[in-house]
Formats: sequence, structure tokens, C-alpha cells
Amino acid sequence: MESSTLLTALFTWTTLCLLSSGQSAPDASGLPLAIRVPLRQGARAEQPEPLPLTATVNRERGSTRRFAAARRRRGAAASGISFVDMIDNLRGKSGQGYYVEMAVGSPPQKLNILVDTGSSNFAVGAAAHPFLRRYYHRSLSTSYRDLGRSVYVPYTQGRWEGELGTDLVSVPHGPNATLRANIAAITQSDRFFINGSNWEGILGLAYADIARPDETLEPFFDSLVRQTSVPNLFSLQLCGAGFTQNYSLGSATVGGSMIIGGVDPSLYVGELWYTPIRREWYYEVIIVRIEVNGQDLNMDCKEYNYDKSIVDSGTTNLRLPRKVFQAAVKAIEAASSTEQFPPEFWLGERLVCWQAGTTPWHIFPVISLYLMSENRNQSFRISILPQQYLRPLEDVASAQEDCYKFAVSQSSTGTVMGAVIMEGFYVVFDREKKRIGFAVSECHVHDEFRTARVEGPYHGIDLEDCGYNIPQTDESTLMTIAYIMAGICALFMLPLCLMVCQWRFARCLHPHGDFADDISLLK
Repeated sequence: MESSTLLTALFTWTTLCLLSSGQSAPDASGLPLAIRVPLRQGARAEQPEPLPLTATVNRERGSTRRFAAARRRRGAAASGISFVDMIDNLRGKSGQGYYVEMAVGSPPQKLNILVDTGSSNFAVGAAAHPFLRRYYHRSLSTSYRDLGRSVYVPYTQGRWEGELGTDLVSVPHGPNATLRANIAAITQSDRFFINGSNWEGILGLAYADIARPDETLEPFFDSLVRQTSVPNLFSLQLCGAGFTQNYSLGSATVGGSMIIGGVDPSLYVGELWYTPIRREWYYEVIIVRIEVNGQDLNMDCKEYNYDKSIVDSGTTNLRLPRKVFQAAVKAIEAASSTEQFPPEFWLGERLVCWQAGTTPWHIFPVISLYLMSENRNQSFRISILPQQYLRPLEDVASAQEDCYKFAVSQSSTGTVMGAVIMEGFYVVFDREKKRIGFAVSECHVHDEFRTARVEGPYHGIDLEDCGYNIPQTDESTLMTIAYIMAGICALFMLPLCLMVCQWRFARCLHPHGDFADDISLLK
């Protein structure tokens, strides 16, 4: 009897244990956790890499944000905007740009389109080209309308020309909306399309001021906001080397997310820091200070913004004005002096390679850019790791070595914060409030010693004066210059007039003189 009772109790206790262990506790949102882009490539869950305390805290905050974001996504789906459909909607190749799939025309023709915040035209290949797997067939679209205008667009590298029209456009992994947008059909190009890049067009996301042929051509995002209920902002998470490579799409395929109409807190850790958009043409910002390894370059802050500083996803490198570039390279070279690199490496003309897995990241310094915050007397700092400004080149590396290109270059058109900078951060283009936000990206790549950071505030005075202004001359100054020039001309004309008068007077006194001597005198 006692043995039977004991067996019954043991059976009951075991059953209860099995039942309780068979159910997993739901997360805060009541939804299953979504598969996320990994924070670092190749990390093992059972042996997490050590991080600074602040980064660990930020990661915990990011987890909390993900739970909250899941709840918000359910509500967003009901309103027609579902951020979950936009997660990981970008693909690309390191150094060749990030693209999103778009559908153009009726019936829809799907094309991969480069995402470019440094231009304003929406253009697609519309003729056969050696580097294009597919192109836009206007004749097959019943909704295409020809505008009867041509357009020519030059870039820092490459150019294209084509014919303007309008057509119906949608983003399959974007907002649930179809709009009529201006579209340029590219018929000729030079050094624009890239072999193996897998994109067939470009989506310029900047403002109408730099649209071609002129500012009357409405850019795509302006049309999207005007014709639909999509809010006037978008955000980009470019993952670069921090994204799990998709070998089915190519050995160097990377990815990211373009959130159209909102901000997804699951894509970043820590806080978002905002800097004002100085002028609505490019996404122009103001840099107030640059440091290498914590050491200020000690330059006039206007030099950093000569003649502008912009955030441009369509440019690969961090591009700096000549004087700033020279100072930055000198500081980086000094900080990494434990190894000697040829001068051509710093000019981006030669690669450096190490045995696979042995890249000495610790010898390279962190580059810090200070951006003016919304409080004009404060700034915040974004810290850029060598894993960002040393760009891996998988196409030339062997299985036994890792090769890199220096992704900081000289510019004659101002500072350009290109894709290698954006790959460390989640960047919000808040057009409605005229500001750009930065936070540490969930998918940025780093090592066990350092992580990308966004920190502040740092105090300053009249930081807005760091912006570069094209010298302006008022009307009174121009009139003064005109009078001075007229006076100088009069002084030069007076001797000539005296000489002519003297000659005429001599002719009157000696009407029968030697004509040849007079001609000789005038010569």
C-alpha cells in the first residue's frame, strides 16, 4: 500500500514537471521572436564575445525595444504599413551599393534598384547593356506615359542619359501602396552600371533642388508622400560585413533594411541622436570636430564642411576635403605605425592582406565625427571602427587570406559620409522634422575590444558657424567694384587720348609732312 502510494505520487509529480517544461513562456508581445540579423558575423551563442558595459546595456535595451516593436508592428499592419515586411529588404555587394526590389509598369516589371540618398532622380535601364540581366521595357507597360523630355545626369563617377516619363511604381517589400512616379528610361550610359552588382537602376532619395533636368521634376519620395498616407521619413540599416552572407546570391552578398515611413527600434541599440538637415538639397549636415584615436585634428571646423558635408548611401567611401584627408591619413598612419603600409594603400590604390582570421584590428584607430545636435550649442559623436573604413574585398582574397582596401579618400566636393560609415549605424532620414538620426546598428561588425558608439552631448559655442557658406556679395559692393574698375580704365585711357590729340595737332601744323613717319609713329 505504501509502495503503491509512493509510486502514484512519483508519477503525478513527473507528469506535472513534463507539462510545465513543455510550454515556452511567451515574450512581452505575445508573438514568437522574429529571426534577426546577427549582431556580428560568425558569433556563437554559447560563447558571446565580451563587450564594454555600455554596449551590453544597450543590447539589453535593444531586446526590450524588439518586444515593443513587435506589438507596434501588429498595429502598423492594420493601418497598411507593416515594418516586418521591410526587414532585410536590401541586398547588395560590398562596395557596389545596396538595392531594393521595385515593380514598375503594368503588368509589373520587377527590377533591383540602387538606394541612393545622394541624388534625386529615379532612373532605370531601358536598353540592353552588357552588365544588365534585365531592363525596363516601356513598350510592354500599358500605364507608361512619355513626357517628351530628355535628361542627362553626371555623377562623381559615371553618367547616364535617357528619356523622361511616368509609370506606376510599387515596392513589393515596402508599404502597401502603388503610385505614379517620374521615371527616367536610361538609354545611354558610361561607367554607371557595375558588372556583377545585380542592380538595374537608381532610386534618388534626396530633394528636388538637385533633380535633373531641373527642380520641377518631383522626386520619387515626394510623390510617395503626396499620393499615399506614408509619413515623410525613411530609415536605413546597411549591414555590410555584419550581415550573414547569402551564398546563393553570390559570395559577397550583403544586406540590410530600408524602412519606408517609419523607424524600427528592433534595428538599433541605445538612443537615436539627431542632427539638423542644414539645407534641403542633399542631406547636408554640419561636422564640428574630427578625432583620430581620441586626438583632435585641430582644424578650423569650416574645413570639415568645405564646401558641404552630406550623408550619401550611393557613395562607398568616407570622402574628405583635401586638407582634412591629409591630416586624417597622417594621424591614422601614426597610430598604426607598428606595421608599415605603402603610400599607395592610403590612396586606395593598393590592398593589404593578412592570413585569414589574423587581421590586426587593434593597431588601427577609431575615427570619431562630431555632428551638431538639434541644440545648436551641443554635438554628439559617432565612432567609426577600422572594420568599417577598411573595406574587405572577397573577390580578390583567397581562402587563406583576408584583403582590404582603405575606404577613406580625398574629395573635391566636400565631405561625404558614404556607405562604409552608414554600415555601423541605423540612420533615420526624418524629412518631416528636417533632421537625420544616428544610433548603433544591431548588425554592425566589431571585435571583442571595441564597438561602434553614438554618444553625447558635448558642449560648444556657435556650432552652426562651422557650416560653409558660399561668399555672397551685395549690390552696393558690386557697384563699388564697378566704379573702381571704371576709374582704372579711365587712367589707362587718358595717355592714349593725349597721344591721339598730340598727333592730330601735329597734322594740323604740318599738313605736308612725311606720311610714312606718321604711320611708323602710330605703329
